[in-house]
Amino acid sequence: MSASSSPEEAELAGVGPRDVTVYSRPGCHLCEEAKAAIAPLLREFGAVLREVNIDEDAGLKERYGFDIPVIFIGKRKAAKHRVDFAQFRRQLEEACAKRDSPSTRNPGI
Repeated sequence: MSASSSPEEAELAGVGPRDVTVYSRPGCHLCEEAKAAIAPLLREFGAVLREVNIDEDAGLKERYGFDIPVIFIGKRKAAKHRVDFAQFRRQLEEACAKRDSPSTRNPGI
C-alpha cells in the first residue's frame, strides 16, 4: 500500500460532505455509544450514516483492530473512540456550510 493510500480510501471515495461514516464491528459497545451520541445531530443536519464493519475488510481490520469506532464526516476524520458532542456538532456544521456555500454550488461564479 502506498503512503498516499489507505484502506478507507475506497470506502470514502464517493461520500458527500454530510455523509457520516462509522468504522466499527458487531458487539463493539463504544461503537454503539458513539452512534447513539451522534444520532440527534444526524437528524438535525440531515446527515446520512454509513456503517462499515471493519471485520469484512482485511485492510480496515489490520488498520483499526480494536481501535474503534472511528468516525468520518465526509472524508475527514472527526472522532475516535468517544464522541465530543460539541466538537462533532461544529465539525458537522462546517461540513454542511462548505456544502451549502455559493462557491461550492456554482463554482463558475
